[in-house]
Amino acid sequence: MTVRIAPPAGVVALMERLWAHGHAAYVVGGSVRDTILGRPADDWDLASDALPQRLIEIFPGADYENRFGTVSVRELGVAYQVTTFRTDHDYADFRRPHRVEFGTDVGLDLARRDFTVNAIAWGAGAPPDAAGRPTPGLVDPLGGVADIDARTLRAVGEPAARFREDALRMVRAVRLAAVLEFTIEPATFEAIRANAALAGHVSGERVAAELQKLLSAARPSIGFRLMADSGLLELMLPELAAQRGIAQNKIEGEDLFDHTLRTVDAAPADRPVVRLTALLHDIGKPSTIDDGPFRGHEVVGADIATSLLDRLHYPRTATERVVHLVRNHMFTYEPDWGDAGVRRFIQRVGVSSIDDLFALRAADNIGSGLDPEAHDLAGLRHRVAAELADAVVLDRSRLAVHGNDLMAELGLPAGPNLGRILDALLELVIADPKRNDRATLLLLAESMLADEG
Repeated sequence: MTVRIAPPAGVVALMERLWAHGHAAYVVGGSVRDTILGRPADDWDLASDALPQRLIEIFPGADYENRFGTVSVRELGVAYQVTTFRTDHDYADFRRPHRVEFGTDVGLDLARRDFTVNAIAWGAGAPPDAAGRPTPGLVDPLGGVADIDARTLRAVGEPAARFREDALRMVRAVRLAAVLEFTIEPATFEAIRANAALAGHVSGERVAAELQKLLSAARPSIGFRLMADSGLLELMLPELAAQRGIAQNKIEGEDLFDHTLRTVDAAPADRPVVRLTALLHDIGKPSTIDDGPFRGHEVVGADIATSLLDRLHYPRTATERVVHLVRNHMFTYEPDWGDAGVRRFIQRVGVSSIDDLFALRAADNIGSGLDPEAHDLAGLRHRVAAELADAVVLDRSRLAVHGNDLMAELGLPAGPNLGRILDALLELVIADPKRNDRATLLLLAESMLADEG
């Protein structure tokens, strides 16, 4: 296989500076792998025989990030990580090496990595003199290029040993298999199955990071099926594992877990909130199997989704958006809805969530074996768009009167009653937008006060 590696100008500048100072310089890991695959390469990580202190001398202003030999260097406005060649020792917690030993051999550095497809380097050792520039080339001592060509994910060395060193590697394996659409070779997969329990040592933040990367794959279902078959799913996402074997009256021969994965695959990959919601939208069904069945599963599911996302330390704003969509995903629409009904639907869902909810429903329809626009979704889209184009009143901020007006004109004191009257006025305006007139709303508010008296 002929491979041309063309790093960004900033990476080339860093490599040339290392060579000029008599040090080896290589790009390593995912950027090399993705370039060989013809995929866009995002993270250009470098490795060198230069020790961290030496790297800081060569690159003034660089930051020594951690005790594992990683220095962050900025070049042409981009931050790159340069790591000293190393050999890991004594993994004490199934996640991080207890100590590392720096080295001078890129081959030994590659031998400590997770998978052969990530154990490929491109670059060169130190030039013969400070003025020389070496000719960069591939370093592939473990057959990573052949495994890329065969689209195979294989652990470096003895698979069980790699996973006992760092349990996150098992999660990364299923994620890479899905993102790259590779097959995990049998010995590596069996080692994942045998050591799945070690994934309990992986932090929630790390699981969330891998989950988000998996959800960005063209077909995340590949990874989730591997997680289920290996035992990782039951350990890390037991709420999803509980869906296996639960019958669904949707696609013949498929269960709730199959429906969830179809829905996830159908959700737009460029909308991570929708993808994550698709994964969790029916998470309340196992708990409500005897209620109807599944009656109220969206409400139960919202609570379960909150607990799951909190456990994985998702950002609060993301959790709130996902939970809101889970709670509202069971909406129904009939063409005989009045315009006020459409406006109330928009108010309940929220303008900022409407597009996400429609994308989720389209994916849910596909996951159920239906046309994406089933249940007249297109008709509801059209009517919602028409209402929004008319700048309809959906919250207090667009009312022609505000709390200060009611206090000044009607002598209402601040407090809960003021809020109740504003909410009542909002409901009247949603039902009939022509009422959104200052004089009209003041008269209506005065009438409400008289009725209360």
